[in-house]
Amino acid sequence: MTPVQEKVLTELPNYQADCLVQAKTGTGKTIAFLLPALQSLLASNQNIPKGQVAILILSPTRELALQIAKECNAVTAKLQPKIECHTAYGGTSKERDLKTFLGGDPKVLVATPGRLNDYLNDEYIAHKFQSIRTLILDEADQMLEAGFLVALNDILRRLPQKQQANWQGMCFSATIPPKIQPVLSKVLKNDHTRLSTVDPNETPTIDRVPQFFAVVPSVSDVYNALWALLQMEYKSTVGDFKVIVFGTTANGVALMHSLFTNLLASNSTLQVFQLQSRLTQSNRTRTTNEFKEAKAGIMFASDVIGRGMDFPNVSHVVQVGLPSSGDQYVHRVGRTARAGNEGRAFIILTQRERFFLHVNKRLPIQPYPVDLLEDLALSQPRELAAAFTGVDQLTKAKAYQAWLGFNKSFTKQLQFDNNMLVQEANEYARAMGCPEPPLIDRTVVGKMGLRGVQGLNIGHIERSGGGRGGRGGARGGQGDSRRGGRRGKK
Repeated sequence: MTPVQEKVLTELPNYQADCLVQAKTGTGKTIAFLLPALQSLLASNQNIPKGQVAILILSPTRELALQIAKECNAVTAKLQPKIECHTAYGGTSKERDLKTFLGGDPKVLVATPGRLNDYLNDEYIAHKFQSIRTLILDEADQMLEAGFLVALNDILRRLPQKQQANWQGMCFSATIPPKIQPVLSKVLKNDHTRLSTVDPNETPTIDRVPQFFAVVPSVSDVYNALWALLQMEYKSTVGDFKVIVFGTTANGVALMHSLFTNLLASNSTLQVFQLQSRLTQSNRTRTTNEFKEAKAGIMFASDVIGRGMDFPNVSHVVQVGLPSSGDQYVHRVGRTARAGNEGRAFIILTQRERFFLHVNKRLPIQPYPVDLLEDLALSQPRELAAAFTGVDQLTKAKAYQAWLGFNKSFTKQLQFDNNMLVQEANEYARAMGCPEPPLIDRTVVGKMGLRGVQGLNIGHIERSGGGRGGRGGARGGQGDSRRGGRRGKK
């Protein structure tokens, strides 16, 4: 039993009590809230009608929702009669999920705020929540960081009012920032129990993980540096080499996944994975399970796994490009050194991105002891160039556009004007082996505020549906047909 599980199970006044529990991610919080809620449901004399939700669990991401549901099913596997645990999250067919929900007996529902709001907009479906006994917010602070405040307030407005229905509220969170208080006051009673397993005198995980930065001259050097870093760390690692590499955008992650699948094609030890928002949900679920089971491998990921997800035995975390904030950097580092294991963390930035280190001086990041570019083998740039020839042009074009969109929001910090931004983006394209800047649809150029900027290759793109990916050389995203093309004004 973990500390948070022991504290909740032994220090709650009763299993129906409201509680606010502060505990770090990866410490067993899921069992800590599932057991009291389920025990309370089983011990109650209240007969919950068939089809009614009794326990509602809100999660910030679909991956975490699936992880919670998996643990719930494991806990209730031997119970008779069976307790059904359902999930509701975006990225899947709403009609199919609703058919399962309405045709079953979802005593436990694990949902993300957006999809749950979709359900509650329908009065008939909303009626299925009239018998709710327990509402659980998992990773409550992350839900607010992810912009779910409005959605959470809408959900609370549509559920039976706490004062009349007297349902139990449970909130679990790694931090308790002031901005979370307005939501807590609607979920918890004034006399709720507050528990914490966070020792104020304990050295935070972020201070216990050795962290290093490498600054490269420009965007064209980033993938060379990443390839050199991964090779050096692989050679020096004793034990399994299990890495998560975070990128700034989903399409940038897809590019890195394709590139390093080619670079590592002859390595039978290291599997290459990707997990990002443009993959289909079935691919994301399969990849999540495969990487959890893998002893070694490299996962290229966006922030769909930035926090809350537990991947065992991750030895290294690498961040490529700017995190959106110091907190995001910390949450990503938290994917390693879990459950008492050791880990190492790295961030690769360009000279213009170096400002991140200055505005986050509290972070214990030291220079990487090796100059990654200076120590490159002579064959390394040729290896990258050859590997890039195996990445299709559509993947490169999407990564290029995503790079422009992401960095457009940081032009002030990067000290770019629009012309400089496009010049840097075109250097990125050359590093990918593109003979000219990839085509960008004129409507996208307008939305980015880049009309009239020289150096852009502007045309018309017809889009079609799609979405593959996961492991190996597969990619995610939408297909498109590109035609025309004119360079921006000189």
